[in-house]
Amino acid sequence: MDVSRQQSTAGDDAVRGSSPALERGPRARTKRLMLETATRLMQAGVTPSVSEVAEAAQVSRATAYRYFPSQAALVKAVVDEGLGPILTWQSTSADAERRVADLFDTAMPRIEAFEATFKAALKLSLDQWARRQAGTLDGEPAFTRGHRIDLLKEAIAPLKGRLPPRDFKRLAQALSLIFGVEVLIVLKDIWGLDSRRTMSVAQWAAGALVRAAITESIGEGGSIDPAMVAK
Repeated sequence: MDVSRQQSTAGDDAVRGSSPALERGPRARTKRLMLETATRLMQAGVTPSVSEVAEAAQVSRATAYRYFPSQAALVKAVVDEGLGPILTWQSTSADAERRVADLFDTAMPRIEAFEATFKAALKLSLDQWARRQAGTLDGEPAFTRGHRIDLLKEAIAPLKGRLPPRDFKRLAQALSLIFGVEVLIVLKDIWGLDSRRTMSVAQWAAGALVRAAITESIGEGGSIDPAMVAK
């Protein structure tokens, strides 16, 4: 499989120092080469197997599988590289709506830059689901996603203990519908919005959900200070 060396620099950004401390030595270089190659393939819209990445990187299959024993493990590693600084996002604000807005400001441009990579990962997830339904997945390890759960719970952390646990979880679940590559699929691919309008709609929806959760809690006699809604 031919791998273009002229892909968007987004692929290079993902493999240059996104980890806190890069390993050194021949093994680390080989692993890095595989991640670089897989990133380029996924940025081109391909969901590669371990064997395809090994061929493109000119690495033996046996060596490749020592680093990435399954396609799921390989794709997860590339996704984590693509997410980069999103995975270490933190906020010192005590205002949940502001924290959510900051998370979206930090994450969505990065997700858009690696849109092809995340769509390729989504394709693998959907393909595995179809094969699982058909009973043909066999023992192939599942590709799992879940970073957004922790990120969104962290974003609305100031509401923990103020919202009932069920409502806190529901808010995180609702926000997850508009956070990630899926929102790009809906707003860009289906609605035809440009990047600026896509981010605007996502931010508006996120703020509306947070405010609705707070207002609803106040209406039900929750422990949230009404002044939080007036900000």
